[in-house]
Amino acid sequence: MIELNIPGRGLVTLEHLVCDVNGTLALDGQLIDGVARQLNNLRDRLQIHLITADTSGRQEIIDRQLNLRSIRIQPGEEGRQKAEYVARLDADQVIAIGQGANDAEMLAAAAIGVCVLSEEGTAVKTLMAAHLVVPDIFAAFELIEKPLRLVATIRK
Repeated sequence: MIELNIPGRGLVTLEHLVCDVNGTLALDGQLIDGVARQLNNLRDRLQIHLITADTSGRQEIIDRQLNLRSIRIQPGEEGRQKAEYVARLDADQVIAIGQGANDAEMLAAAAIGVCVLSEEGTAVKTLMAAHLVVPDIFAAFELIEKPLRLVATIRK
């Protein structure tokens, strides 16, 4: 659990990290080097959830590499499915990370939505739906590791 006292918003208690996979944690179906270690470092504070459309068809391999079981969404209304998943967890306790167009609703629904810039590209819709934008997944993980940076960026 991570507790943040954000001026203009109040106390935010984060229990869950929800991550898109392709474009966010992986490129072309390959986990980005260093992502597994970073996610492992967060397991003592947050429950980690992967949510994916499995565009590359390699999610089973990624699940094994991360020792996690991802949630696969179905084609059609993918953004809604991701947002509904966040809502079922209690969106007020979720930090979500993504970059694709189907991540916009998820980031908007979460207590904190982080958009990452990606080599795959970043959807403008998702950029606009996020609470903040970072240059890559490692910068997003660092915000979680050093949560006062989150406070400084999203305070009102």
